[in-house]
Amino acid sequence: MALPAALRARLRIPLIAAPMFLVSGPALVKAACRAGVIGSFPTANCRTVAELDHWLAEMADDLKRAADETDRAPAPLCPNLIVHRSNPRVADDLAAVLKAGVELVITSVGSPEPVLKPLKDAGCLVFADVASVRHAEKAMAAGVDGLVLLTAGAGGQTGWVNPFAFVRAVRSFWDGIVVIAGGMADGHAIAAAETLGCDLAYMGTKFIATRESLAKDEYKQMLVNSRLDDVLLTRAFTGLKTNMLRPSIAAAGLDPDNLPARGAIDIAKDINAAERDKPDTKRWKDIWSAGHSVSGVADVPSVAELVERTAAEYEATKSVATKASV
Repeated sequence: MALPAALRARLRIPLIAAPMFLVSGPALVKAACRAGVIGSFPTANCRTVAELDHWLAEMADDLKRAADETDRAPAPLCPNLIVHRSNPRVADDLAAVLKAGVELVITSVGSPEPVLKPLKDAGCLVFADVASVRHAEKAMAAGVDGLVLLTAGAGGQTGWVNPFAFVRAVRSFWDGIVVIAGGMADGHAIAAAETLGCDLAYMGTKFIATRESLAKDEYKQMLVNSRLDDVLLTRAFTGLKTNMLRPSIAAAGLDPDNLPARGAIDIAKDINAAERDKPDTKRWKDIWSAGHSVSGVADVPSVAELVERTAAEYEATKSVATKASV
């Protein structure tokens, strides 16, 4: 199953503004969808299910207005359900997403199987984050529509596999939708990902450094000032492999080269509102993630400006490729 033609027609470029914990909010999602790229967000960014209902309604209303204003359907929004067994809100968040009638859902940090049937019955396309060939095979067997390949370059939760090898390995047995996540620094990379066999690309780090993101101004400026060598792969903060910014770790009073090991994954603690509000909580609030594309962050534009630039790069690369093939 390739990307449905009706969906591709609504996209300026084949891109998803990646779901980012405590960063992706309604303003970013709405701006991305209006600009012609899929806007996604983790449902865990909402402190309560009531807030999730409000976000979904607000975004749906805005996208309807956009369609009325332009006489063209904007790109769809895409909630991200964290399906790890330690997340106590999975069932309630799923119910909110189903009630909102969304077109796309991304599942992450666990098997999509528990939420797959109700989403598919509702006519929703379901993409699953996978970090290995074994994960991809399991998600395929469960019946997902798309695989999001977490490669070594992804910010936050990441994978370990080279993107070239990962895409080709998955394409050897999977003809469904493939999304590449990790190191997508510009439109040239997106065009290259298409050539490799991908239908869509994730871009996260550059969307953190937009005016609409929920990230602190200091975080955005750190991305502008950082380069690839400032990205550290560690399990110290989530129990999962994550790419984090060395300068933020040091600024929090920790030694990036001597970090304590973290125990088992506990999504409940990560999304608990009371934990987030503790004044001494540094994880996520003061220690920040970035992907390998951080060297491409040069300023803090609006989402519309970022998409326009990225589209120009993508179209220029596609044009050169077309001329070369003639």
